[in-house]
Amino acid sequence: MVAEWFFQLNENNPLLLGLIRVIFVVGAVLALVPPLIWWERRLLSWMQDRIGPNRSGTITFPDNFPLKGLAGKKVRTFGLIQPLLDGVKLFFKEDITPSDVDRKLYFIAPAIALFPAFALGATLPWGPSTGLYGILTPIADVEIGVLYVLAISSLGAYGLVLAGYASNNKYSLMGGLRASAQLISYELAMAMSVAAIVMAVGSMKLTNVVAIQEGPLWGAVPWAQNWFILTPFGFISAVIFLIALVAETNRAPFDLPEAENELIAGYHTEYSSMKFAVFFMGEYAAMFVFSGVFATLFLGGYNILPVNWMALHDATGAGIFKFLSNANYWLAPLVFLGKCFGGITFFIWLRATLPRLRYDQLMNLGWKSLLPLSVANFIVVGLWVIGTELYGVAGGWAAAIGAMVIGYIIYLNILTVSKKGAPATTKRTVTMVNPEAGRRSVAMVDPSTPKSP
Repeated sequence: MVAEWFFQLNENNPLLLGLIRVIFVVGAVLALVPPLIWWERRLLSWMQDRIGPNRSGTITFPDNFPLKGLAGKKVRTFGLIQPLLDGVKLFFKEDITPSDVDRKLYFIAPAIALFPAFALGATLPWGPSTGLYGILTPIADVEIGVLYVLAISSLGAYGLVLAGYASNNKYSLMGGLRASAQLISYELAMAMSVAAIVMAVGSMKLTNVVAIQEGPLWGAVPWAQNWFILTPFGFISAVIFLIALVAETNRAPFDLPEAENELIAGYHTEYSSMKFAVFFMGEYAAMFVFSGVFATLFLGGYNILPVNWMALHDATGAGIFKFLSNANYWLAPLVFLGKCFGGITFFIWLRATLPRLRYDQLMNLGWKSLLPLSVANFIVVGLWVIGTELYGVAGGWAAAIGAMVIGYIIYLNILTVSKKGAPATTKRTVTMVNPEAGRRSVAMVDPSTPKSP
């Protein structure tokens, strides 16, 4: 009944259907932000041996409760209601606006920081393009989907820059400048890593990217899906893209725009109440959506496992494989949400594990490591595409492997030359001083003795 209603709505009132699709995405992103905040606080507490939120939301049943099994019992919710209480606190907290801010930019900056998450979520396919899911997802299957992702993702830095500039605070301004500078350092590597995937797919549509990954693994294994993270060039692109995503969302160890031990709180120092909450929501919404982008590009999108169930069914005739194929179709939204949740968990794990990098270390990582590696990987993919078109699958992989071997040899030679040309470091020694001798020399000096001119 529901499917038929959506099909009729698609024919008779596409405008209402478009509004429903928008509500699906916006509602899902906003509704998932509080659970993500709770999950980060709980997971960080487990990793760092702390308690974390555990009291808010405990349900205590009275002694005269009708169900005797629950009478007088306390049901712990492990602090699940804590994010809602934090939201209520921020909503009723006094809203302070400094007198010397640029008011227009000051108020528009949080909205710009939140905008990319919703704009990118509109292009993510969270289900197959056939049947009911084909009507509901994605909201906009644009031809330049990958280019759209790169363009919109970079707009988030504008919110940080404007917030730092409009606050009329030196520390906030430094945080905004850091956001713009690190954007340049990792954005090029991110673009080149995604360009390699676009070249391999031959299309920029995100639905086509997922469809290509449903093909035979390496073009030779029919029962396995060709998730790009399982290919050599795709794995390299995935690593580069993932590092750039962490920097894109300003998460540790790349949270330099809000380095509280250096810049008070960075770009949002002068923000309070709900304006600060919007920045907070933008960060978690961006983490969720970018995890979905990573899943779409490298993890097969909404597919459960890199297995072609129908190919196994056709080869063996076993009914279990047809059942798993149907389950892969109907569970697609939950699988996609699970992959996004896994990406959020990875972000939290990094925050609990790695210390914040210095600013120059981030610049060196982006310009000296990620960008050259992504360009080399792009060249390898180009040779693989040409070799596949001319000599088939085997010829393409032979060209790609040969290019990787030659590139590695060139890298070793460059590394050797750079080490020979580098100045030799002088050997330094540290001599420990006996503290007792220092105390005796100080005690021998009479403080009442006048100093000589």
